[in-house]
Amino acid sequence: MKNGMRYLFFILILLLTFNTAYAEQAPKVLELEAKSAVLMDVQSGEVLYSENPGEHLQIASVTKIMTMLLIMEAIDTGKITMDEIVTASEYACSMGGSQVYLEPGEQMSVAEMLKAIAVASGNDASVAMAEHILGSAPAFVNAMNTRAKALGMKDTVFINCTGLDGENQYSSAHDVALMSRELLKHDKIIPYLTIWMDTLRDGKFGLANTNKLVRFYSGCIGIKTGSTSQALYCLSAAANKNDLTLIAVVLGAPSSTVRFNNASKLLDYGFANYSMATGASKGDSYGSVNVSKGRAQQVEVTAGADLKKLVSKDKKGKAEVTPVLPDAVIAPVAENQQVGELILTIDGQEVARVSLVAKQSVQRINAWHMFMNVMKKWTMI
Repeated sequence: MKNGMRYLFFILILLLTFNTAYAEQAPKVLELEAKSAVLMDVQSGEVLYSENPGEHLQIASVTKIMTMLLIMEAIDTGKITMDEIVTASEYACSMGGSQVYLEPGEQMSVAEMLKAIAVASGNDASVAMAEHILGSAPAFVNAMNTRAKALGMKDTVFINCTGLDGENQYSSAHDVALMSRELLKHDKIIPYLTIWMDTLRDGKFGLANTNKLVRFYSGCIGIKTGSTSQALYCLSAAANKNDLTLIAVVLGAPSSTVRFNNASKLLDYGFANYSMATGASKGDSYGSVNVSKGRAQQVEVTAGADLKKLVSKDKKGKAEVTPVLPDAVIAPVAENQQVGELILTIDGQEVARVSLVAKQSVQRINAWHMFMNVMKKWTMI
């Protein structure tokens, strides 16, 4: 009997040990109160955490991320400029909801309208910009949906550029992360997204950012809040720390406080558990490679892009960078032409690679240059 009891006790200890080990290895589950959430790395687009990422939900004024993206793309292509004057139509001024109270015929620059959208979530400013860029709000919405498809946003349909509740308008946490990531590629938008307090109309109209994390979360770089009776409280928030930029999307939170707490929890989780292993920066030199039949005998090679890889901190080991180059390349060689590869390994396993490119062009040698080279060698004998 005693031996039997000892045996049962031994089995119980084994089971407890197994369960404890399993719990330590299980992925951490965050206690979020929102309907849907996603944490995404900006550099790679990798999803680090998610809950119901594809659920179709109203996203309220988070919609304006796409509105701002199209504005920035119009600026980058030269269609409009920051100093350009925009005139508010009667329709734009009738939007209601969050607004900067534009009057029909009132004029502001694109920069001022962008500030009104990014900081105060102005519905009137959003529609005014939509009409200014493409002539009408419906045409702008069509462009929003076209851009969404191009970004791979499979769970999104826009029916307006403001985010006001509407039938058959929806998105998902994953899609919001995708368009947020795309918007952050435009450096000129960052100063607008990070404004805490500012003014319009020569200081007569005050603005306060609806995204409280801009002030209260270290490293926050935006992006956009939203709330309506149907969407509840939504947020896409981005932050940068230690060469790592993350986007936290929270949709359908029961209160404003919860959306900020949930987003902070997601960002904290990402920064605590992940880091960026950096092997090289774009433009770093990796020696030279011989050039056959070229006017120059060698060409310098550099990293064609940043060599980085997001890694879990508990798996981060010894990082090594290995250039892979041919013995020679044949002229002509164009500037930025790929001539090799740069490989990043961690503990001997490849995790990333980028191109090694020619720093300058090398023209192919012709008969005249061949003759001159022979003559130079002859005169040196």
